[in-house]
Amino acid sequence: MDMQEEVEGLAILIRDLRKHKNLTLGELAARIDRSVGFLSQVERGLSRPTVADLTAISETLGVPTTYFYSLSKPRAVPWVTRPDERRTLYYAGGITDVLASPSISAGFSMLESFLQPGASSGEGHLNDSDEQGGFVLEGELTIWYGDDAEPVTLGPNDSFQLPPHAQFRYANLTDSLTRVLWVFN
Repeated sequence: MDMQEEVEGLAILIRDLRKHKNLTLGELAARIDRSVGFLSQVERGLSRPTVADLTAISETLGVPTTYFYSLSKPRAVPWVTRPDERRTLYYAGGITDVLASPSISAGFSMLESFLQPGASSGEGHLNDSDEQGGFVLEGELTIWYGDDAEPVTLGPNDSFQLPPHAQFRYANLTDSLTRVLWVFN
């Protein structure tokens, strides 16, 4: 699948889940504090949500963010995933997430995130119901945790762990690519 097919797949998942939950476009837009026009573009595959947007959408619709990775590709061995079998989400703001886990229904999920130089999860803080942690594989990841918190910058081989509903955001403030292995519970 190419990037456009992935974006269109995400659009369909969001639209279908919203309709299944009997929410109008306006109701969902109001709950995630975004415009109807923006959400309409996301549902038509014309715009990509930020990480913060998709987290807010998933929380509002009552599913984990990993729900949007459910269009998995067929695998030869069900408990193994190879690079060409992985589902990818392309976010606005220069972030690409690749589902590394063979299953999203297990006790935890793993993502490999690629943050382009200057990439950010969005202006607002994430409020994900999942406990999560990460391991910086390459580059630098800056995290703002809590209200008015000083940022913490992590480098290669640094790791972090955040409780459910942690208020945080993150970015790559460097001129180089950053890669992070995320684990969600």
